[in-house]
Amino acid sequence: MSIGHDALRLLVTETGRSMLRWASRLLVVNGHGGHLTSLAEAVTGLRGEGRDVAWWPCLPPGSDAHAGRAETSMMLRHAAVRAERAVAGPTEPLHLLMDRLVAESVRGVSPFGVLGDPAGACAGDGERLLERMADRLAEDVRGWRVGARGWLSRPEAQPVTTPAGDGR
Repeated sequence: MSIGHDALRLLVTETGRSMLRWASRLLVVNGHGGHLTSLAEAVTGLRGEGRDVAWWPCLPPGSDAHAGRAETSMMLRHAAVRAERAVAGPTEPLHLLMDRLVAESVRGVSPFGVLGDPAGACAGDGERLLERMADRLAEDVRGWRVGARGWLSRPEAQPVTTPAGDGR
């Protein structure tokens, strides 16, 4: 099921406006690379309205892009993998595949939807990756440093902006 980029952007925008009537800030945690553009646009728009909102990607540092070893390990941690479908896809770095991914989607680049190689995936690695992501998320929330496209991250990862009129 997919609602499309326009609908997702509108959903995040309207949900953010509603929630920020009573909450002082909002963080959207994203686990799907295909949502990056829509989330960045929605969050940037909300920040332009003076709202304290950011988004954060669930992406382990140095991991593969889609259904490779890291993602498969995390899914194994929750026993949600069909082992017979765990086959290797293109293993080129994501930046080399990005133009095709945007134009053709994951299926256009990989017939099985895999970007990377799930070989060697294990639940123990998945548990460690999830723990590291949770620790990183907690650290980033404590620091609350928001970049120009609304991405919440460490100070060394990007320049910092604040919502319009915030004065921080």
